[in-house]
Amino acid sequence: MKIAIAQLNPTIGDLSNNAQKILEAAQQAAVQGARLLLTPELSLCGYPPRDLLLNPSFVAAMGMKLQQLATDLPPNLYVLVGTVSPNLKADSTGGKSLFNSIALLRDGQVKQIFHKRLLPTYDVFDENRYFEPGLQANYFTLDNLDIGVTICEDLWNDEQFFGKRNYAVNPIADLAILRVDLIVNLSASPYSLGKQQSRESMLQHSAVRFSQAIIYTNQVGGNDDLIFDGRSFALNRQGEIVCRARGFTTDLVIVEFDQAQRDLQLSSVAPVYQSQEEEIWQALVLGVRDYAQKCHFSQVLLGLSGGIDSALVATIAAAAVGKENVLGVLMPSPYSSEHSVSDALALGENLGIQTTILKIGELMSGFDHTLADLFAGTEFGIAQENIQSRIRGNLLMAIANKFNYLLLSTGNKSEMAVGYCTLYGDMNGGLAVIADLPKTRVYSLCHWLNRDREIIPANILTKPPSAELKPGQLDQDSLPSYDILDDILERYIHNHQSAAQIMATGHDPVIVNQVIQMVARAEFKRRQAPPGLKITDRAFGTGWRMPIASNWGAVKNAW
Repeated sequence: MKIAIAQLNPTIGDLSNNAQKILEAAQQAAVQGARLLLTPELSLCGYPPRDLLLNPSFVAAMGMKLQQLATDLPPNLYVLVGTVSPNLKADSTGGKSLFNSIALLRDGQVKQIFHKRLLPTYDVFDENRYFEPGLQANYFTLDNLDIGVTICEDLWNDEQFFGKRNYAVNPIADLAILRVDLIVNLSASPYSLGKQQSRESMLQHSAVRFSQAIIYTNQVGGNDDLIFDGRSFALNRQGEIVCRARGFTTDLVIVEFDQAQRDLQLSSVAPVYQSQEEEIWQALVLGVRDYAQKCHFSQVLLGLSGGIDSALVATIAAAAVGKENVLGVLMPSPYSSEHSVSDALALGENLGIQTTILKIGELMSGFDHTLADLFAGTEFGIAQENIQSRIRGNLLMAIANKFNYLLLSTGNKSEMAVGYCTLYGDMNGGLAVIADLPKTRVYSLCHWLNRDREIIPANILTKPPSAELKPGQLDQDSLPSYDILDDILERYIHNHQSAAQIMATGHDPVIVNQVIQMVARAEFKRRQAPPGLKITDRAFGTGWRMPIASNWGAVKNAW
């Protein structure tokens, strides 16, 4: 029996187009002789729909679209579609009004409905806000095969693999007890670096433990700050990967279940990425492309400083939306070095993007004149430095408003962590492209880009980083070296190590305490930042839920 895996890229809330994508995948699957088509979790509405689920008209429209889709599908093809379904017992039990469900469609009808059993409430997930958990193992019978149905998180509770249980039940173990022939999982699993290896290792363990063939179907595409990498795959009962779809793009792959051997057969297996940099690059290009398209922007712009961060963002943008749709704006001040302009222009020429120069010296003088009386008797300081950044932010926003461009913010994770950025200045934008990339990773990614030819000009890679907001300024005047800073941030933010634990690794106690205080003090800035593409398991986005008014790790008068 041939089973088709439809790795789809839905747009949240676009029920008609999402249904059309499912229908087109079903038609292709039918032509290739498939008997069953798998689609991702909530494939009809896109994941995550968040508070759209609180709108009864949205839920009702989804139900109607599901019925219409069932009617339109090719005959004799079974299709599993991700949707929501009402909890008819909610009023009497006090439960949530909806289930996160999979609908089995065939011959114009919704044959069965299966509910997600494990509802994640951590990081970017908040499914307990909307859904009631399913209470029973899910399976259906097709051509004398019993096929178990699980939804995303239902996979992630193997106590042998993880060393503990996060939920009371293990849906995979329950299906194994029922002796189903095959388990399918319909997922919308967001990307983070290294996650695919975890998925494959986890399911290899489950396949071997339960002698169970498993097919994993994942969503692909960018939805706000989240990126979904696809890379759907299938394993036979020995835990061998017999099929893998491509990463970061839509795909339709066929895997065959041999009914005599009661196992999946070898099919097409897409190769793994050769480096972390290649994987991150694919993720960020997809994230920018989908964010622009799904928010209805065809062109983007950014400030080009001649530094490495804006160089990387410009390169990602050119790959995502096309070089002809990228505008780089140079805004030199009297403190800007000659190489800042020449390096930015060289980058623009390498990429083939349009560039323009807007000098800000006269605008700075205007601010100085207006504030002269109020600032009399004070020294040049952070206020004047930030004015420069805010002048640039205003110019970029004006261009964005005038020509309907999407403004891309260029700050990296190291800067966002410690507040080395200016509200209403360089933080302006509709999308923060590299907000989850530490500075050291920015450098490694740029070196990777230059592996075959020079894309990022060599001087950008070798000169010391500087905001150039005052004469002779370098980042390291205010910050530890980035290799030290990024290691402390990794330990503190990702590994949740205490100051004492970080100091025990050899870091200077003064620097450790300084960094921790800077992280706490910058929370109010991060709360006002544009959405940033998530590529790690601890990003400053929807999964980061820190208080602003807090004395933990902070000092008084931090603003």
